[in-house]
Amino acid sequence: MATRTVRIGSPVGLHARPAAVFTRAVEDTGVSVRISKDGSVPQDAASILGVMTLAAKQGEMVTLHADGPRAEEVLEDLAELLAADLTEPQSPAQ
Repeated sequence: MATRTVRIGSPVGLHARPAAVFTRAVEDTGVSVRISKDGSVPQDAASILGVMTLAAKQGEMVTLHADGPRAEEVLEDLAELLAADLTEPQSPAQ
């Protein structure tokens, strides 16, 4: 199992728009990814409700978990996304 720990970069944490951007990115990977905070039970990272129940605020650490041949690559990309400010609209090239 691959894991990656990352600090939340969005000023509003993983709420509303940032959570939607993140869960959409997870779905696009085609890899089963889970997310946890402070040792909590990992939630399905493709579920906006699961992600929002973590109540992760800016600056807090979350851990991503995935299995499979592309797990490391996928988690690296998702960690970069979570570290960014997701409250700003993303251009199609991003």
